[in-house]
Amino acid sequence: MSMVDTGALRLHVQRIGPRGSRSSRATVVLVHGLLTDSLASYYFTVAPSFAAAGLDVIMYDLRGHGRSDRPAVGYSLDHNIGDLEALLERLKVTGPVHLVGNSYGGTIAFGYAVRHPGRVASLSLIESEPATPAWASKLRGILGRVVHELAHNESDTITWIASHRGHNMARLARGAARLARETSLGQDIPASRILTDHQIASVSCPVLALYGGESDVAELAPRLAELLPDCRTVILPGHEHSILVEAPATVGDHVQALIAETCAAVTAR
Repeated sequence: MSMVDTGALRLHVQRIGPRGSRSSRATVVLVHGLLTDSLASYYFTVAPSFAAAGLDVIMYDLRGHGRSDRPAVGYSLDHNIGDLEALLERLKVTGPVHLVGNSYGGTIAFGYAVRHPGRVASLSLIESEPATPAWASKLRGILGRVVHELAHNESDTITWIASHRGHNMARLARGAARLARETSLGQDIPASRILTDHQIASVSCPVLALYGGESDVAELAPRLAELLPDCRTVILPGHEHSILVEAPATVGDHVQALIAETCAAVTAR
């Protein structure tokens, strides 16, 4: 385990790479989703195969999540993008990175790409979307329900989750309840600054958008393809929002193919 002090807080970071003396082909940064998520969702799915393929893999717990510090306030999208900026600076990662974001992690990664177009080699969005008015409205509803159910009816909600989703998910839900109850996350994220269509379209690096066929986020695919200059979308039939956990090999193969293609294009220049 490694704790990195960004100057504002400490983030729990794991970094794995090629075995032995092999040098890495590129650096990939994995950004996880909200509440019940952590870097573990990558550590136990795609991260090992990425490292085995010759990639330098960086994953970290978002503020308030996992083993990272949990401040009482400061959970807007800008705060999370700032954490990613500070983390890469502290780790002395200077070259363009391949960003992979799951759910809210993709929203963070996209915001970083808007701010720093020259520092992002490729962008993979897993069941994710940029910060738009529709995104903010949806997050306001989701987080409002979470705060109500977990923060005010925690015992009944956790009991239901344990009986229907298992004890591990119940354990994660308890952590989410504490985060919702003890911090301003539920208010901060929906109030985050949103992106204009012009800002979204400014992301010129190759973008991969992966969606479950049964997920409501999949309806965003045509709009992203319309706005972005270099975007490919992949729909995984029979899956909903949890494609990273349910189909890690397929997700990992698509992301690695994009990274390999992008690296080859740079080498050929």
